[in-house]
Amino acid sequence: MSAPAKRRRGGGEPVSYRIVPVDPHAHLFEVTLTIARPDPEGQRLALPAWIPGSYMIREFARHVVSIAARSGRRTVRLRKLDKHGWQASRCDGPLEIRYTVYAWDLSVRAAHLDATHGFFNGTSVFLRVIGQEDSPCEVLIEPPAGDAYADWRVATTLPEAGARRHGFGRYRAADYDELVDHPVEMGRFTLASFDVGGARHEVAITGRHDADTARLCRDLARVCAEQVRLFEPRTRRAPVGRYLFQVMAVGDGYGGLEHRSSTALICSRNDLPWRGQRELPEGYRGFLGLASHEYFHTWNVKRIKPAAFARYDLQHENYTRLLWIFEGFTSYYDDLMLVRSGVICRDAYLGLLAKAISGVMRGPGRRLQSVAESSFDAWIKYYRQDENSPNAIASYYAKGSLVALALDLTIRSRSDGRRSLDDAMRLMWRRYGRDFFERREGLGEDEFPRLLEEATGLRLDAQIRSWAYGTAELPLARLLQPVGVQLALGRGDQGPASLGAKLAMRDGQLAIATAYAGQAAQRAGLSAGDTLVAVDGLRVVDERALKALLARRKPGDRLKVHAFRRDELLECELELDAPPATEATLKFAPRPGARAARLLARWLGPGRGKPAA
Repeated sequence: MSAPAKRRRGGGEPVSYRIVPVDPHAHLFEVTLTIARPDPEGQRLALPAWIPGSYMIREFARHVVSIAARSGRRTVRLRKLDKHGWQASRCDGPLEIRYTVYAWDLSVRAAHLDATHGFFNGTSVFLRVIGQEDSPCEVLIEPPAGDAYADWRVATTLPEAGARRHGFGRYRAADYDELVDHPVEMGRFTLASFDVGGARHEVAITGRHDADTARLCRDLARVCAEQVRLFEPRTRRAPVGRYLFQVMAVGDGYGGLEHRSSTALICSRNDLPWRGQRELPEGYRGFLGLASHEYFHTWNVKRIKPAAFARYDLQHENYTRLLWIFEGFTSYYDDLMLVRSGVICRDAYLGLLAKAISGVMRGPGRRLQSVAESSFDAWIKYYRQDENSPNAIASYYAKGSLVALALDLTIRSRSDGRRSLDDAMRLMWRRYGRDFFERREGLGEDEFPRLLEEATGLRLDAQIRSWAYGTAELPLARLLQPVGVQLALGRGDQGPASLGAKLAMRDGQLAIATAYAGQAAQRAGLSAGDTLVAVDGLRVVDERALKALLARRKPGDRLKVHAFRRDELLECELELDAPPATEATLKFAPRPGARAARLLARWLGPGRGKPAA
């Protein structure tokens, strides 16, 4: 599609949308778009190709089932320009576009509709009027027809323009960017709320569940308050007047997507707290970490942005090498906010940190790709992973969080606790975030080292080059020592010898999911997708049986392996390796000194629980 026409600034008549779940059983939304003053040369329209926060071209226009245009009583011809754009023929009066969208993507990224609920992101359903993106928008949200839907409600942070709170009716947005940054949930949901930072925070849970919403709100309130304190230590004011956690509870699921004053979350219903539950199980802790991550994005990426995201081009990839800051730093702070707020104890936090370190260490790709390169290639690599991805890519989320940890610990140690990464986050907030929607300015690709120096007084260019723009191992063991934490890397429960492969059960058979680069399975000629039949003449039915066999072997031993590749039987000889030391263990020093205790308290906060004596 050719470059968009120059945007029209100022007021003018709003662009009007009407959306109705016209057929929940067929999963169809009908949208009517009315343009009061279309381009007299022929109005162009486009549906976004991707959604901010999820960096992959998703081509939402493929879900448009039918589309037609008219002006008054006259049918107007629509010409398809490319995979997501149309152009109307010339017309003198208002232009009306009516189209249906198939909505059967049960995720946080697109749209989903059935007889139990409806959900949509604006990028999936609202056509962009080329040249009028800055015009005000109105959207009329209507319920499905029929008594069966009489008790449906609406959960969104779109500003009301006649609709009652949580009711169907008319909503408004200042421009197209705001219109598509407020997802909408409709149906029957549980609604709870709490107040933090002068803002009402709501939790809307869709799906069958038995959640203890009172406990959920208490825990979320503590986490949200801690984040508000981080960015606004003086005013303690949230950046929004109202915030919404949209939660879809399913049998098995996990994911989230940030928006300017809300987040869409999907989780297992068993991960939500139930009434009478006293402990903090792993599933609920994971959900709180997810909610913390998306809430932190309210500052970091929704308002503090890379310059490349200051004005999104929703039809093409938007490249930046800074996702290690905007996603990686957020991944660092999400669990850190849990311990600082006292929702989890220090020991639990060290467990989460050890898990993150282990996950990064298991991936050989960290030696080949920097997190800056991973950020740039997110569109073609991170969001399109295959069986070789662990060998080829680094995660700007996971390793990016460890880069943030390394920088934070370095700053705290060198400044004797007077400065930290928190100071850099606050400076970015003051400079770019507080008034982002008025100025539309973001962090330049090369600005962070100078900003970090300004915020902390420390020049860390060499560390940033090595850790973020290079592939050097992070010296975490050394950096954790000043805060009284000991890091050890071991083999965990992997046993004395390793096949050098990630395994998975597929169709009842044990298969290789990834053959790690340079390790035993790959050297022997085994590949991802191969199903293991026998090892040394013994059938292997599952990973447990294979581990029992390997427990009797040592590095250097040779095994005869039979496997199927497609329908062909392979036979190879494999020489076992020693398992790599990838499993992290973190523990507090037995007798931390006064300086370590002080640095630790400033890093993790008072928390709950004490270091081991």
